[in-house]
Parts: sequence; structure tokens; C-alpha cells
Amino acid sequence: MTHWTQNLAKRSGVALAGLMAVAALGIAPAVNAANLTIESWRNDDLEIWMDKLIPAFNKKHPDIKVVFAPLPPADYNSGLNTKLAGKTAGDLITCRPFDASLQLYQKGNLLSLNGLSGLENFSNVAKSAWQTDDGKTTFCLPMASVIHGFMYNKEIFDELGLSIPKTIPEFMAALETIKSKSKYTPLAMGSADQWEAATMGFQNVGPNFWKGEAGRKALIDGSQKYTDAAYVNTFKHLAAWAPYLGKGFKAQKYPDSQNLFTLGRAAIYPAGSWDITTFNTQADFEFGAFPPPVPAGQSECYISDHTDIALGINPASENIDAAKTFLTWMGTAAFAEMYANSLPGFFSLSNHKVTLSDPVAQEFVSWRAKCQSTIRNSYQILSRGEPNLETGLWNVSAQVLNGTMTPEEAAKTSEDGLAKWYKPHM
Repeated sequence: MTHWTQNLAKRSGVALAGLMAVAALGIAPAVNAANLTIESWRNDDLEIWMDKLIPAFNKKHPDIKVVFAPLPPADYNSGLNTKLAGKTAGDLITCRPFDASLQLYQKGNLLSLNGLSGLENFSNVAKSAWQTDDGKTTFCLPMASVIHGFMYNKEIFDELGLSIPKTIPEFMAALETIKSKSKYTPLAMGSADQWEAATMGFQNVGPNFWKGEAGRKALIDGSQKYTDAAYVNTFKHLAAWAPYLGKGFKAQKYPDSQNLFTLGRAAIYPAGSWDITTFNTQADFEFGAFPPPVPAGQSECYISDHTDIALGINPASENIDAAKTFLTWMGTAAFAEMYANSLPGFFSLSNHKVTLSDPVAQEFVSWRAKCQSTIRNSYQILSRGEPNLETGLWNVSAQVLNGTMTPEEAAKTSEDGLAKWYKPHM
């Protein structure tokens, strides 16, 4: 039995014992009390929900009892679909971004949240992962995003007299200094797993080239192509990283990259904010973060502030009003701050100003005030067909790093794949 199932079993046992005691005394539970069950794949944060989030909600709504009942991540989609088909799913459903949740809504398994109090605290970008394609209906309340950028070893930067690079020329100059004047690997990233090359490479730095949301939406409506200069230039910048990735990067996997950085052997780590907790645990040096440097002469900046997790309502729930009350509470500043501080690197998607206790997490989220946010440009609509654009970008990004594909070839391969099934690109 896993740690989370032991905890859940123990808590369920306590709850059952309490109900038996009440029954033995002849005391009936309040008739107007509501019970809510949350379905989720995030079984690693069971204790946070049970010990922090739900008790905080119950201080304001003591008559609504909430149980967080997660499934193992790999079993969530199939398990949830089985429960929905059998009419046994919980009242609240944790939503993955984009198509998986859109399909649930289209099948009648998620309630429209239009008009829900609290939803006004989220931007259109935040809601985009849980809306219909026309943006008219939102069916899940956004919870958190992850932000891309770079983490760096402050001790190495101090040793080499380096400043945080703000432009791409400054960034490349810093990499050259690290390579030529130290024993450290400049960039801790490999290409073996492929997704790193796309997620922490292409999608990390690309928004500064394609102007964030403007470029992402232009790909969707077909007014821009992957063969346009913005995308070719993104691949060119990615290709320029290759000499600074260290020996053996082609065989280097994601855990290898993490270890290279946490062992103090690499100066800079192309990052997803979810790595903060890992590095807090494993690194024995002070590290910081900086946003993706902008092209020379560009004043505006863009960050990948990628929508990750949300919560929706099961239309078959017998407690829809209570479920709406819970979601409205999740739209408050108090929830945003509590959730973000409990899970450093997972940032509230609300417009509330959140003060984070983790300094690196606070650095990441501060970029929202300086730069415009966007999401990964392959996630909404563009990866519904075959060949799949998302996995295709993994492959071509890795090949660009490896030198087996030119930036122009990577751009053309991506565009040709999209043109095979997506009408605006045909």
C-alpha cells in the first residue's frame, strides 16, 4: 500500500468511526449538510488538501464536508471515465488542460461555470485551457500554472563575476565565459528525452520571438506558419546552445540534468518552476532564477506561464450548490496564497497578488508584472491531429540541438505535419 493510500485509509477509518459513534448515540447528522468528493490525479498533495486546504474552507463553511480522493496519476483518465460512466464519480473533478477536459465537457461530464462568482478573478489566458474553442464557455476553475525560465547557481555567477543576462547576446556571452573560464558545464540540459529540448528549450525562449499570445493565436488562425521567421529564429537560438550543453548531452536524460545542476557542476538550468522543490531539497548552494532573455533591441518580454491544473463540477452531483461554493472559495486571494505556498513552483492563475515564502518561486511569479504571459503554442487545438504537433516538436527540437536537423528543416517539418490535417495550414 502506498503512502497516500495508507493516509486515505486511515482518515477514512477515523471518519467511519466517528459516524458509528454518532449513530450509537442516536444523533442524526444535519439534514442540510452537504458532502463533496474531489477526484484528482495529484496524489502527492493529499496531506496538503486534508491538513491545510479543506480545514481552511471548513472554517467558513463548516456544513460542507469535503473529501479529497485521488487516483494514481497514470490511472486517472481511465479511472475517472469509468466512474463517470458508472455514475459514481465525485462532485468535483480535477481538470487537465485543453483537450482531455474539453472532451469531458462535450460529453456532458463537466458543468458550465459561466457566471460563477470568483471566475472574474482569472484572465482569458488563465481560462483558455478550460474553455470551448470559441472562448464562450468556461468549464473548470483555473488553479495553477508552471512558469518557464532559467535557474542559475549564484556561487558560480559570483565566482566568475557574471551578471544576470537580460538579452540573448548577453546570455550567449555568459555561456561562453562559463565554458572558457571555468570547469563548469554552462547549460544543464540533454536531448535524450526530447521533451526537455522542446519544453525547456523551444517553448521557454520562443514566446519572445513570436510575441506570446499574438503569435500563438496567429498559428491557430493560420495567419502565421511555423516556417515564418519567428519560429526559424527560435530554432536558430536553440541550435546555438549546443556547444554549451557539455559532453555527452545527447545521451543525457532529465534526471541527469537535474543532478548535474544540484551537484554544483553546471551554472545554468533551463527550467520549469516545478523543479524548485527538487532543487530546494537536493542543492546545497543558493540558486536563483531569471526570465528568458530577449532578442537584442527588443523592449517587451514574454514568458511561458503554462496552464496546468483546474477544478470543475460533475453535472451528476447531488450537491452542485455546495460545489459552486467550494469553487468560489477557490477563487479567493486566501486560497491562491495558501495553495501556491504549499506547492512552490505551482502558481495561482488568479489575478490576486500572492506573496510567496519561497524566494525562487517569488522570483518566477514576479515576471508576470514585467512580461506578458502566454502558454505553450502546441497545446490548444494544434495537437489534435496526426502527426501530433507536440510530440513532433519534441523530436525536431532535439534534432536541432544534436545538429541532425537545421532550424529551417525543423520549422518546415513542423509546418508540413500541421498542414496534413489542420485546415488553416493547408
